[in-house]
Amino acid sequence: MTESFDEDNPSPILEESFHLVSKKNTVYKVKLSEKGLCLQKRYNGITKTQTVLLEDIIGCRCMRKGLYAQKCKWRPRINKKPLNNPLQVEENSSVLWDDSDISVWFHIYAYVMKKGKVFTQKKRERMVITLRFQSYERYDENLNKAQKWKVTLKYLMNSLHKGSIPACYFLSSDIKIGNKLLVILNPKSGIGKARDIFQSKVVPLLDEAEISYHLHCTTHAHDAQSLVRKENLWRYMRGIVVAGGDGILFEVINGIMERPDWSAICSQIKLGIIPCGSGNGLAKSIAHANDEPYDKNPVLVSALNVAHGNSTQLDLVRVETKHQVLFSFLSIGWGLISDVDIESERLRGIGSQRFTIWSVAKLIGLRSYKGRISYLPVAAHQLIAQDDFDARSVVSEDERRDSFYSVVSKKSTFLSVASSSYESLAEDAVKLYGPTSDLPPLSQSVPPSWTSIEGEFVLVHASYPTHLMTDCLFAPLAKLDDGCIWLCIIRAGISRPHLMQFLVGLSNGSHVKVPEAEMIPVTALRIEPESGQLTVDGEAINLGPLQAEILPSAIKIFARG
Repeated sequence: MTESFDEDNPSPILEESFHLVSKKNTVYKVKLSEKGLCLQKRYNGITKTQTVLLEDIIGCRCMRKGLYAQKCKWRPRINKKPLNNPLQVEENSSVLWDDSDISVWFHIYAYVMKKGKVFTQKKRERMVITLRFQSYERYDENLNKAQKWKVTLKYLMNSLHKGSIPACYFLSSDIKIGNKLLVILNPKSGIGKARDIFQSKVVPLLDEAEISYHLHCTTHAHDAQSLVRKENLWRYMRGIVVAGGDGILFEVINGIMERPDWSAICSQIKLGIIPCGSGNGLAKSIAHANDEPYDKNPVLVSALNVAHGNSTQLDLVRVETKHQVLFSFLSIGWGLISDVDIESERLRGIGSQRFTIWSVAKLIGLRSYKGRISYLPVAAHQLIAQDDFDARSVVSEDERRDSFYSVVSKKSTFLSVASSSYESLAEDAVKLYGPTSDLPPLSQSVPPSWTSIEGEFVLVHASYPTHLMTDCLFAPLAKLDDGCIWLCIIRAGISRPHLMQFLVGLSNGSHVKVPEAEMIPVTALRIEPESGQLTVDGEAINLGPLQAEILPSAIKIFARG
């Protein structure tokens, strides 16, 4: 009697029965549908069913028995370590295979959600499903059947993830389009383990997903920014991924904004991050937005985002000072948190604990800073017609180049999208492109619709995603693309017990309940400090007037979404 799937298990596209080698009376019926794999185990009249969701599968491949292979067994199994079986080789491998064995092993790699020891905890575990096709008397026939499963599964995966890259691009006939991944690794991020983390935890997963990549290890500050500015990024249509901390992604984004084709890059090439730094705020925010068990295995969760190829929109913030324009994805700070971030660099070797230790030290010697804070609340911004923003977002490339920060230069015209040449410019010839600003210049007063506060402040910090660091839920209500800057202001005069309550509450978001902590959703802000330290995405910048504005859904970031 043929069994059919119910509503939760739709009709199978492919179906096959397999015997467990070690138990002749155990039969697995494997069904492949648009939902995933249904594994039905029958043993002594008892049937058990397990479903592996299509969204949890990252790859598959056909293998054959190696020349010196011993008797093989197969079963669905969960392994913490990547499969490394030298006794099974791919058809196109240079390793010799056993011609006497006509069977084909079909491996399916999945990372399934499992409940942890505590009821509320979850984690992802690696699962390898191995199907041995040997129903025909010739190897070629068995291979054809296994290949049918592989092609069908790949098709379903591609349909689910909407393809790894768009079908075609019409930028220029002489620009090479490639489906590789560009990985930019900072070997000095965090405690200096980024290279080991990437090789041991990320490379095996990329191999399972059959993702080819080019690895670039940075050698000095701004190396990533320079690379992204000069490189032909259209060779890496699968995406650009950084392995390191938030600082290396900051360089990549700002390098993109120094390209004349920045708009096309931002809309068509996804960015991603493998957390190897001390803070890892964005990686945690992405996992938080998708309810992924980040804390159990942050590298795995982030690498799976890349392997699946799905993406979501991410807001950026355009930051302008008297001397530069920067594009930020994480935060802007002045006061206590910025001081901790910069001054604790000397303790980088101990990892994220440096932030806690330095916070205690700063609490003992608490300081306040004079200045003025101005901001445009979200409520006021909602009065602006959306059509106005849409018109600004589609402004032509020529108009962008005519803006103040995109001065037309003969030195940069050879970098236009219509050319395949990506030769490097001299550093003094670097031009900033990227979206322009509608805010008043820093030399002018803010409009009447803004709110201004003048006085002394202990802390002024603005965040766009939820987390500043792995254990710092700074903006609990934030979304990755909500079009908001979440501005927190603490004025001088707050008691130390309340400030301690604020700092402790950052771990779970309860700091917003501290009466002296004002959390305000804004779309633009200006900081005019008289002293202290300014930071953008954790990087120190020169003290002076700063203003920022939100750029909704400016880039695409790898996420399960």
